Amino acid sequence: MKKKLLVILFFLLQTIISSQNLNGRFSSSIYSFERHDVTESYNYLRTFQSLMLNAKYGKFALKTRLNYETDAKYNLVDDSRLRFYNLYFEGRNLFNNLVTFKVGRLSLFNNVSSGTYDGGNLLLNYDGYKLDLFYGSNVPAYQKLEINSDWANNYVFSGKFDINTIDNFRIGLSYIDKNYSTQSYETIRFDENYDPIKYLIQNSSNQFKYASADVSYNLRNALNIYTRYDFDLNFYKTSRFELNGRYDQIENWGFNLYYNYRAPQIRYNSIFAVFNYGNTHEIEAGVDYKFNPNFTITGKFANVIYKDDNSQRATIGLNTKFGSVSYRKTFGYAGELDALSIYTAKSFFDGFITPSIGLGYTTYKLSADDEANNIVSLLGGVNVRPWNVLSFDLQGQYFNNKIYQNDFRILFKLNYWFNVNL
Repeated sequence: MKKKLLVILFFLLQTIISSQNLNGRFSSSIYSFERHDVTESYNYLRTFQSLMLNAKYGKFALKTRLNYETDAKYNLVDDSRLRFYNLYFEGRNLFNNLVTFKVGRLSLFNNVSSGTYDGGNLLLNYDGYKLDLFYGSNVPAYQKLEINSDWANNYVFSGKFDINTIDNFRIGLSYIDKNYSTQSYETIRFDENYDPIKYLIQNSSNQFKYASADVSYNLRNALNIYTRYDFDLNFYKTSRFELNGRYDQIENWGFNLYYNYRAPQIRYNSIFAVFNYGNTHEIEAGVDYKFNPNFTITGKFANVIYKDDNSQRATIGLNTKFGSVSYRKTFGYAGELDALSIYTAKSFFDGFITPSIGLGYTTYKLSADDEANNIVSLLGGVNVRPWNVLSFDLQGQYFNNKIYQNDFRILFKLNYWFNVNL
């Protein structure tokens, strides 16, 4: 680990020396919580040091986001952990804005399978047409700075073609092929004489393979429509269809309509594919009214259709410049739920200090005749920002139900932003 850190630091140092601009954020956090076992309780003190760093030279940049975490009191499994969420080299808008590329550990945003991967991304953009290609591999556990040793069974390939040549429309066609290799393990089985023996379980690679299409229509301050369709190429059936629309033509009023058909995402060659599972249909309608720029009331009602039953959901909320209040009611096949949440925050002295407080209360039971489970959550905190580049956060969190009784946690965080032209 020490050798890897030295190599990384040397590489970053060389990039910084030759860069024109250096910007990012450093954060340091302490998180305290208590955990109980059968006979004792343990107070943990987790520390987190995170860094976002961008070193730029013209149209090229090196970007990274990493986190180092450990416990100040106990040595947990795999402590300490150095996680690399991003570490890639980028060339942006090259050859008259036609080409952008990224190489390294980077984030992939895809309709079906978003995440962090090691690989390369190529973006071609020409006259309203855009082609986005990615090829890479799944990252190791805890985002370790290692390349997956079994790339052949862990590769990810995706491509998306966007068309923006029609006024107010955007059309996208995409494809993804994502593979996982499962780890072999030993377990105990009985032989023909019913004697226990060790048995090696080896599963074949599991796979997601989807083709997708999405279309959006955006007429500013009037109408927005988004629709999406996913097709499972392994099981050769529709995986998802989604329709989301909003109408804003009437002054101070907004109307929303949402529909979603979803089949469970089952990996190819997975044992779960043999079970008799059901698909769901969900439709939700909503309306909001703005009394003035500081007060907006919202309401939604949804119906979810399962294989053999239905469930309903109603939500009402109030958004103000002082905070928000919302109440949610669920009933039917998904159980009986009532949830109330309140949150408020306000800045004083030109943003120097911002206190905040939030309260949540939820009661749930599986059916009308069952015993109810109650959950109370409370958070209170303050943000202090003496300068634009430096801030401090202190937050207390309280949680109480029949499993976690009087659970109290404390978080302290320091943030420092920097932007230097070299």
